[in-house]
Amino acid sequence: MTVPRIRPEEPMAVLGAVDEATERLLQTASALRPDQVGDPSLLPGWTRGHVLAHLSRSAEAMIRLLEGACEGRQADMYPSAEARERDIEDGAGRMPEEQAADVAATSRRLAEAVRDLPEQAWSFEIKHRSGRIFPAARIPWMRLAEVEYHHVDLDLGYGPGDWPEDFTAAELPKLAERFAGERELPPVLLRDAATGAEFRIGAAAGPAVTAEGSADGLVAWLSGRADGTGLIVHRGGTPANDPAAVLPDLPPML
Repeated sequence: MTVPRIRPEEPMAVLGAVDEATERLLQTASALRPDQVGDPSLLPGWTRGHVLAHLSRSAEAMIRLLEGACEGRQADMYPSAEARERDIEDGAGRMPEEQAADVAATSRRLAEAVRDLPEQAWSFEIKHRSGRIFPAARIPWMRLAEVEYHHVDLDLGYGPGDWPEDFTAAELPKLAERFAGERELPPVLLRDAATGAEFRIGAAAGPAVTAEGSADGLVAWLSGRADGTGLIVHRGGTPANDPAAVLPDLPPML
C-alpha cells in the first residue's frame, strides 16, 4: 500500500498542500461570473456565494482556535451558531472578485497563524463546535478538507477525480472510521481498487454489501459528494445494476 506523502498530524507538511489547494480554489473563484454567484451549489440551501463566504469565515474560525491553543485556552470557533449563519448569509451575495479576495486574505492569515504557532502548542486539545476533540496539529488538515470538499461543492468543474492522491489516501480511512460501528447503517465493506485496502462501515454483524472503487470515488460517496453510481457494488455476491439504490444513505458531514 502506498504511504501518503503528507500525514494529517504533520501541520507544517500539510500547510503546503493547503496552499496548493487554495490556489486551485482561487483560480476557480476568480473565473466565476457575477451571474453564477447566486446559482445553487451542491450543498442543499447554499449558493456558490454561500460556499465561498463560509470558506472565508471558517478560516477566521480556525485562526481563533490557533490563538486559543497558543494561549492554552479553549476558544470558540464562532461567537454563536446564529452569528455564523448570519455572517455567511451576509457575505453570500458579493461579487466574484470580492469573494476571491476575501478567501485569499483569510487564507493567508490562517497560514501565518499556522507558521507562527509555537511547537508546544500543537499538542493542545481543541474542542470543535461539533463536540469532537483533537490536537491543534490537526487544524491544517481540517482546512485542507474544507477547501477540497467545498471546491467540489461549487460545481464548477472541479470534481472528486481532481482531489490529490495524498488527500484521498488519508481521508478514506478517516471517513471509514467515522462510520464504523454505526448501528443504524447496514454493513458495507469498502475496497480500494488500487491498493486492495478494505474498510468496514455500519453494523458490526450481518452480511455486508461490497463497494469497490478508486479512493476518490469511495471518499466522494462517504463525504456525500457522490451517490456511489461510479462504484462496483455487490450484494450477496451479485453485481448491482444500480449501485446508488443498494448503498445506504449516510448521515451528512458536520
